[in-house]
Amino acid sequence: MLRIFMGVFLSVAVSAVAQEPVRVAVVGLEHGHAGGVFSNIEKNHDVKLVAIVEADKPLREKYAARFHLDAGLFYDDMDAMFAKTKPEVVLAYNAVQKHREVVVKAAEHGVSAMVEKPLATTLEDAEAMKAAAVKHHTQLLVNYETTWYASNAEVLKEVADGKLGNVRKVVVHDGHEGPIEIHVGPEFAKWLTDPIGNGAGAMFDFGCYGADMATVMMHGQAPISVTAVAQTNKPEVYPKVDDDAVIILKYKGSNVVLMPSWDWSFSRKDMEVYGDGGYAIAVDPTALRLRYKGEKTETASVAPALPPDQATSFGYLVAVMRGRVKPVGDYSGLDTNMVVMQILDAARRSVKEGRTVQVTPLK
Repeated sequence: MLRIFMGVFLSVAVSAVAQEPVRVAVVGLEHGHAGGVFSNIEKNHDVKLVAIVEADKPLREKYAARFHLDAGLFYDDMDAMFAKTKPEVVLAYNAVQKHREVVVKAAEHGVSAMVEKPLATTLEDAEAMKAAAVKHHTQLLVNYETTWYASNAEVLKEVADGKLGNVRKVVVHDGHEGPIEIHVGPEFAKWLTDPIGNGAGAMFDFGCYGADMATVMMHGQAPISVTAVAQTNKPEVYPKVDDDAVIILKYKGSNVVLMPSWDWSFSRKDMEVYGDGGYAIAVDPTALRLRYKGEKTETASVAPALPPDQATSFGYLVAVMRGRVKPVGDYSGLDTNMVVMQILDAARRSVKEGRTVQVTPLK
């Protein structure tokens, strides 16, 4: 009886531990998407906010007032925060240029990280971040809004099921009217429009979405070459960076065209996939347009809802940290995002040098 009782007790204890919320710390508040964390965290009982690292006092006071955050959550630096709060994951909401510092320091403390897209501003930084995560056996994830679009998942299923035949061309439109035009916060605009803080302008800010989707669609394969052009249509607004770009990825038998821009008439994140057997167009987060070879008209449909582990960044993060999802070959996984960084790096070089850049697969 005692053995049975102890077995039941241990089973319940293990189950209880598995259900403990993931302890997260937010590092940086200069990324405008940080507000989404505080808006959603109270709705998700699987995640617990234990700390916020931000040295800028006025900025943290702004967030504290807006989201009613306890003053005890705030720390000036990561070392003090790690020593006192013991998070499992840090969520980086600072300039992309600072991702390396956050990820490496977190990994040294055995703490995983999820950063806002893209992974880094340089391939060198991305490689250093990967090395730190591998060395310390931590997770390194990248959060893209489009990952949680049911329409994109359904388009990938159309491709995987062979309904579109061989994929020949993919066109991805991403962007909006421009960060200044949509009135992002000054702390956000400061680094987003800086070539060092952001890596580029619209080319990196929105080119990463299409590069991410293309890499997943191509099963992690890097393109053969990258050809890119970029320009500034509004130099009086964006004197240091591009606000419009076109990036062409060449694969064996197909091409992907990315069209990131801060000069659209309105916000858009949509994707068109054309195969020799039909096409699928993700119009918005849920809507699709489909047409197959031999049909005279297209069909509009709504994608089925994604499962909880794939529907939100928090749901996915918890699933990864609790071992229910392995982040390999998906939108947020490190392997995928190393290829994304190859694409962005090659696109930037292509613009600078005015030539097509050949891509060598990473080892």
